[in-house]
Amino acid sequence: MLACSIDLACVLVADAVVTFGYHHLAFPAGRSLALVAVLPIVAVVALASQRSWDARILGSGAEEIRRVGRAYALAIAVLAVAGYAWGTAAGQSWIFGALPLAAVATVGARLGLRRYIRSRRRKGAYVWSVLVAGDTVEVHELLARSSEFLDSGWEIDGICLPADSFRGKAPLAIDDVPVLGTEDDIVGIVALHGFQAVALLPSSDWTHSKTRALSWDLERTGTDLLMAPVLMDLVGPRLHMAPLAGLPLLKFSAPRYSGPSWLVKNVFDRVAALMIVALLAPVLLAIAVAIRVTSPGPALFKQTRVGRDGRTFTMYKFRSMVVNAEDRLAEVADRDIGAGVLFKIYDDPRVTRVGKFIRRYSLDELPQLFNVVTGDMSLVGPRPPLESEVARYSEDGMRRRLFVKPGLTGLWQVSGRSNLSWEESVRADLRYVETWTFAMDLAILWRTIGAVLRGNGAY
Repeated sequence: MLACSIDLACVLVADAVVTFGYHHLAFPAGRSLALVAVLPIVAVVALASQRSWDARILGSGAEEIRRVGRAYALAIAVLAVAGYAWGTAAGQSWIFGALPLAAVATVGARLGLRRYIRSRRRKGAYVWSVLVAGDTVEVHELLARSSEFLDSGWEIDGICLPADSFRGKAPLAIDDVPVLGTEDDIVGIVALHGFQAVALLPSSDWTHSKTRALSWDLERTGTDLLMAPVLMDLVGPRLHMAPLAGLPLLKFSAPRYSGPSWLVKNVFDRVAALMIVALLAPVLLAIAVAIRVTSPGPALFKQTRVGRDGRTFTMYKFRSMVVNAEDRLAEVADRDIGAGVLFKIYDDPRVTRVGKFIRRYSLDELPQLFNVVTGDMSLVGPRPPLESEVARYSEDGMRRRLFVKPGLTGLWQVSGRSNLSWEESVRADLRYVETWTFAMDLAILWRTIGAVLRGNGAY
């Protein structure tokens, strides 16, 4: 109800802005007046038709914004056709002015509402209780993403394991989430504890007939059934429905790292990087001067990194450490917090005073814009690894990060930066490689602004 009220308010405000601002209170008459009068109604109906108020997508992410965009595109199309059919052009300023303005206002309001909803969800409000059923390994992997589920409104409160797990010593809990029984007890456990959704993870026990029977049983309880695909990370543009002989099959298309979409990405990267360099030129100069004045040595730090297809390149950063930092590595080696192949350390004594500031707000990364201009890096992509890190990659999945150009920012940047474990960093990079879209790049760039300003995970 709150989202509906906010959307209606945005439409009415946009309508008033065009009326009072553009037309200077010169109200339309006749057919144009009728067209303008039904504008808020058509907009609300369009939003309802796209299920933009579905509680399951409120505050959940891009899907909410996509539904709002489709709704306003539909409203504009309907009213434009209606205006043409009625033979009036006077209402065009409302159709092509008020509605786009309302769309922008609605998206902004939804982003604000999302922040409010997510803050409330972290306190236990606006969440759906979920029961997870699957093998121990799959459940553990899912629970590693529990924070992402909570942001989408799903809180995992219970686990059911295969009956075979209870023949030995079954765990009482996995990652502090209680194990409530076997997969044969799901319906009874749902009725007893009032779960609002059941999430089935890949398992050899879930045959077609058994899954169908469970869905029928859950219908009587009003509980939603969620099913994770076998390849849980392969979603987004690679996931399609492919009906075969009346059976809906999930089709995973092969990832493509070339073609028109990637050409657009490369052109956008270089043009945007040049524009940012031109815009931030005084800032870049000021940082370089501050580094030279406060610490002996060059302003820039050069390091060999591994790029797409394993090709090496020289990456540029503002120097945030003393000149002989690499020679002093042995002095702090025992303070490594142990993050897989990454070397991480809190309060590194080799970091200069200026270095602490520019690291906190990722200003030391700005010279990588020149790497983007030269084509060695992208604005968005996996974290650029060192040669020593690549040499220690133990799985093929880790090397898939090298299928695309490394990025100035990425999912690792907006998901916690150095606060992420090695496994979480790899998972974020693989998710980007497997499910890339240009819209994802734009979303990550937008989220990067907030991540940089907060400075969380930067050290």
